[in-house]
Amino acid sequence: MSTEKINLDIHKILTLLPHRYPILLVDRVLELEPHKSIKALKNVSINEPYFQGHFPTRPVMPGVLILEALAQTAALLTFSEEPSDPSNTLYLFVGIDNARFKRVVEPGDQLMLNCTFERHMRGIWKFKARAEVDGVVAAEADLMCAVRHTDTDA
Repeated sequence: MSTEKINLDIHKILTLLPHRYPILLVDRVLELEPHKSIKALKNVSINEPYFQGHFPTRPVMPGVLILEALAQTAALLTFSEEPSDPSNTLYLFVGIDNARFKRVVEPGDQLMLNCTFERHMRGIWKFKARAEVDGVVAAEADLMCAVRHTDTDA
């Protein structure tokens, strides 16, 4: 098994994930070791649409979107392990355990997204996930996701 680490730019990410603006929350994959781990980043800009209402006088990235960014990162790791055609593949976020938020994420931050593969059983993928800013944990959780293939002929 190769230990080669792969990185992916936004163009490759767009071929693997169905998400688009304003919900695509991964800008680049810095390291990807199939079947093991992934390190990606999200540049947090004041131009994000959610900052208009969360909160106007002190913009803070919603925790649920940090978790969504981690789930998208986990999806990219999953797709490195299972061949998929994004046009007929649905990646579902099916569970979360032990979610903790430890640091506010603000405009100008670079959110580092780390996911480690734990196990795959009965169609459910489990990951340990951690988001950091400047080496400080912003959020962490155990994520469970499922891959479903849709019938594109229907």
